[in-house]
Amino acid sequence: MAAAADRLLHLLRAAPASPAPAPAPSSLGRGAFSHKPRRSLRLPSLAAAGATGASGMRRVAVACSPAGAGGGGGGVGVEGDEEGMTYKGAGVDIDAGTELVRRIGRLAPAIGGFGGLFPFVLTPGDQFLVAGTDGVGTKLKLAFETGIHDTIGIDLVAMSVNDIVTSGAKPLFFLDYYATSKLDVDLAEKVIKGIVDGCQQSDCALLGGETAEMPDFYKEGEYDLSGFAVGAVKKDKVIDGKNIVEGDIIIGLPSSGVHSNGFSLARRVLEKSGLSLNDQLPRNDGMTTTVGEALMEPTVIYVKKVLEIISKGGVKGIAHITGGGFTDNIPRVFPSGLGAKIFTAAWEVPPVFRWIQEVGKIEDAEMRRTFNMGIGMVLVVSKEAADGILEGTHGPNHAYRIGEVISGEGVHYV
Repeated sequence: MAAAADRLLHLLRAAPASPAPAPAPSSLGRGAFSHKPRRSLRLPSLAAAGATGASGMRRVAVACSPAGAGGGGGGVGVEGDEEGMTYKGAGVDIDAGTELVRRIGRLAPAIGGFGGLFPFVLTPGDQFLVAGTDGVGTKLKLAFETGIHDTIGIDLVAMSVNDIVTSGAKPLFFLDYYATSKLDVDLAEKVIKGIVDGCQQSDCALLGGETAEMPDFYKEGEYDLSGFAVGAVKKDKVIDGKNIVEGDIIIGLPSSGVHSNGFSLARRVLEKSGLSLNDQLPRNDGMTTTVGEALMEPTVIYVKKVLEIISKGGVKGIAHITGGGFTDNIPRVFPSGLGAKIFTAAWEVPPVFRWIQEVGKIEDAEMRRTFNMGIGMVLVVSKEAADGILEGTHGPNHAYRIGEVISGEGVHYV
């Protein structure tokens, strides 16, 4: 498999009951051309490994970089050289990839073959598949700085499954992509453990993924993440906002903090504040936390709670409050000519947002279209259903009546 000028070596993420033996190299193609007398370029052989009886897929993809060389045989060699170049010398450690394969086998035993299989019966016209993809943005920068890597995978899953549940869809499965310049097995294991946790919270299968080791592409110790979720909803259960009318009630589900949006601004504020990530911030419960912990608090996965509320009936529209905040996200579910009146005193804004606003001297309007301000999911429900929904949400699952649908477009704060 080729990506731009790189040659990718794919190692299957299998899930053996015990560590699998190292795969034997097998030539997938070989050729030569004449450049100068007695000098020819030999194409590298590719090693491949397979597994049987698996229902999912995970690959470790490693890309050869022209930079660097090491001793020993293998890889790309030129006749007449005293020492041949190696993949490890080019910056790719296949042994590290194999070790990560083994560890992931413990975390997600169902992962196996080249493609992930998910049992599903789809009657044409009766159900829809709903798909979503996202990343966690520059929150990754704070993960690198704080060393908190075991929850960033929860953020990754949350950003996709929270999107697709707004259609009323139950997430079925999730795939992830993890890319780094040099594979740190311990670090990657922490990240993927968070992804496993996120899938458990959303009651969906981690069907597979890809780990790409690409020398010189990222800074040392850094990585990138993206995720992909697929869900399903019956045709007559789709939530699309078309039936929303003036007077409907807007209910908000609390966030855990900043979630995974607005971090480019939040990091600027942190720089300006002069605080370190270890300095203390208050919490709404009267306790304290560190700046780093407050910013790295994982995104709430709303799937189970939202599906429970939907089952009670009366839900007409749902908005996931991400980039764009209240101002841009809530109107996305409204028919033309309708808007929202939001009662800003209806819930307690977490202290982390007040700190961001005060230090950054940020206007209310900018805060409300950048951050979730303590409400991560918004549901538009009928008047008749509102009281029953609110009565059933107490304690950690508390929901707030934060507004109502009004005539006229846009979001109005009172």
